[in-house]
Order: sequence, then structure tokens, then C-alpha cells
Amino acid sequence: MVPQSFRCYLVEKDAQGRVHAHLAERRSKELPEGEVIVRVAYSSLNYKDAMAAKGHPGVNKVFPHIPGVDAAGIVAESGVYEFVEGDPVLVTGFQMGTNRWGGFAEYIRVPMEWIVPLPEGLSLQESMILGTAGLTAGLAIHTLQAHNVGPQDGEVAVTGASGGVGSIAVALLARLGYRAVAITGKASAHDYLRELGAAEVVGREVLDRSADRPMRSARWAGAVDVVGGGTLAALIASTRRGGCIAACGMVGGGQLETSVFPFILRGVTLAGIDTVLCPLPLRHETWAQLAGEWKPDCLQAIGHIIEMDELPSQIEEILAGRIRGRVVVRIGSENQ
Repeated sequence: MVPQSFRCYLVEKDAQGRVHAHLAERRSKELPEGEVIVRVAYSSLNYKDAMAAKGHPGVNKVFPHIPGVDAAGIVAESGVYEFVEGDPVLVTGFQMGTNRWGGFAEYIRVPMEWIVPLPEGLSLQESMILGTAGLTAGLAIHTLQAHNVGPQDGEVAVTGASGGVGSIAVALLARLGYRAVAITGKASAHDYLRELGAAEVVGREVLDRSADRPMRSARWAGAVDVVGGGTLAALIASTRRGGCIAACGMVGGGQLETSVFPFILRGVTLAGIDTVLCPLPLRHETWAQLAGEWKPDCLQAIGHIIEMDELPSQIEEILAGRIRGRVVVRIGSENQ
């Protein structure tokens, strides 16, 4: 049974245009349209959520708003036969937490097409340690494999390796037998990344562009890049013949200045990763792999749990680049 009201992390804008985010109560009848209501057990904190909490117009323009692009919980009410009350499910991406109220709430209502049944092998908490970051990393691995970059082909670079996507990418690559080279600007994260399975941990200077040139010594068989900007350009210039770079972030900048030479002389592929609108068959396949043969043994080392009232401080931390791994937000009970 869905209660008349629920607790959430609400972002509002006042008459002067100032944005305020705080814990609040909202009425259940205010939930957006959709066939399924889910009682949320866990969400997770992503960079996009932090921007939404600050009222960033590139993420959300409608107020009041509830951030949270990820949610995992139990079906509380359903208008379709595909999902019934008591089903454990997860939702990531689409418009949740951006143009529609998201997972920082005790209840969400979403279209049935957005929902993935919780795969066997994952708990609700584990699914949110993975969340959008895990799906992104999984899709990046799919992309490398589709471009015939295998463990036997050499080193695979992971930029921004101590963050959510980077941490999971390192763990997945190691699990699958790749030689993952973690690239990070955080000296304090080196031991952590080795614990996740990184074969080598190096500083950002390995991709320094101070003496840039169109082509560099070919080192990488492939890469998972969450940084973008100059870092991505340096990766392109130093990727080996037939290599592939899966690009999935832009924390280092949205502009890309590069040369055609790596593409036409080495056959390098630059492939974009779209997690938000990933096709359903690939989405379900990737989640099944993340719960099965790809599942890292170190998930608990990647994620740490916070309560909803800790969100303000953690939002400041992620915006300042001080978060390591994944932040999982406990919203409610896991019990059915």
C-alpha cells in the first residue's frame, strides 16, 4: 500500500531565483505519471544528481524537483502484469532524476519500460553500488569487446580511475583478465585501485599535453575515458593500431581538440557510451552480466552507505572531486 505522503530530498527555487535543497514531505498523488510505483530502498549519488541539487539548468529546469538518476527497491503498486507487488527492481537513466522526479525519495512512479527486474546474483544494495556508473562501465567493456580489444592485446587505460565509473571499470577489466592501468590524480587512491585489480597505477602526467603532437608512442590497446578534454585527446594520440576508446564522461572538459592522424593511420576508434537511453535488450544483457560472470568481488570496497540527511555534505564532496568510488544512499527498508 502506498502512503499518502513520502519523504524526499527536494530542490526548490524561490521567487528571486535562488535554489534551495532540503529534506521534505510530498504527497504521493504528486508523483509523475507511470504504470509502476516502487518503494525505494537505495539510490546512489552521481555527479549529475549533485548538479540537479544545485539547480543546474543543463540537468533540470522544472521545480520543485527530486534528484536521483538511480533507484532500487520493491514494487509497491503496479498497473501492468509484467510487474507485481513485491518484485525487487532497479531503475537507472532515462529521464529519472532529470526531467522527472528521481530516486532521492521513498517512492517513485515510472513507466514500466524503464524498469529492470533485479538480476539474480545482486542484492538491492549491490545494484546501487553499481548503478548508472556500473552500467556505464559495463557498456564500455561491451564496446571494447565489440571492437576486438581483448585481454591479449595489451594495456587498457582507465582515466578518472578513483571515481565511480573508473573504479568499476578497473574492477571489471581485472575480473575479465585485462591489464588495467588506472590513471588518477589522487596519490591517496593508489592502494585502493590496486585492491580493485589495477595492474598499474599512474598519475595524470602520463597523459600530459604540454608538449603535444598529433601522434605519440602507441601504448594503449584500449581505454575507458571519463575525463574528456585534453586527456581524451592524449589517449587518442597514444592508442595502438586498431585500438578503441570508450568515451563516457567530460569532467575534464567538453571540448576535444585532436587530429585525424590516429584515426586514418592507426585505425583508432572513438566510441561514445550512451547510458541514459541505452536500448533495453543491451541494458538487460549488461545487468545480467554485472550480476553474473562479470560481478567484481570487491563491490563493498567500491561503495559506502550514507543516509538521506547526509546528502548535503556528500553533494559538496562530489562537486569538489573528493569522492572515491560510489556513494549509496539508504532511502528505506529492503524488506518486501
